[in-house]
Amino acid sequence: MADDLKLISADVCPYAQRTRLVLLEKGIAHESVEIDLRNKPAWFEDVSPYSKVPVLVHGEHTIWESTVINEYLEEAFTEPRLTPAMAAGRAAMRIAIAYDDVTFVPATYKVLLARDEPEKQALYRGVILDGLRMMETRAMANAAGGPWLLGEQLTLADLSIYPHMERLAVLREYRGIELPAECGRLREWLSAMQERESVKATLHDDAYHIAAYAHYADATANGTTAAVMRL
Repeated sequence: MADDLKLISADVCPYAQRTRLVLLEKGIAHESVEIDLRNKPAWFEDVSPYSKVPVLVHGEHTIWESTVINEYLEEAFTEPRLTPAMAAGRAAMRIAIAYDDVTFVPATYKVLLARDEPEKQALYRGVILDGLRMMETRAMANAAGGPWLLGEQLTLADLSIYPHMERLAVLREYRGIELPAECGRLREWLSAMQERESVKATLHDDAYHIAAYAHYADATANGTTAAVMRL
């Protein structure tokens, strides 16, 4: 079933990293096609209507948007399970992913793009810090002694949120935003995540991410994500 599965990805992209993590955690054989987001091949627009990665091609089906792709992989390749068995647990997982997608991550891009706008920087800095503290509180409440965001089971929430946490050094470097001292549970979770083989296989160090996001910090980024985040 996985013989005809292809992932179109870009190593720099946190959203693509989400799906690479899921593929690795599930041990799904696949072809990986790497593209340069700053010099996209002509054929890419034919498979990615949003001009973004990741894109999953599975036989005759083409799927985009990392959250949708990961849910598809969870349904198509059921082991190991990456969603909670109980409906309430699945809801908590989806709430965490939605918060990351809708609130936290946009604020991280917007604070970088607001190079010469101190008021906007202050606004988004507050959103980011409040978000980190909220994640800390929710993580402590949900974990019930387990190492992962929802407890003893690694879920799509961990794999979806981790790539953006890996890039916190970018916020520290360019906007002076640090993980709050009181976020000890998040620090423990980050350490636990970085011990997983899937993360080790996709991990980049702080210097890589700081260099990769320099064009956001100096407001010269002109790709699809930058255009959306400027709206």
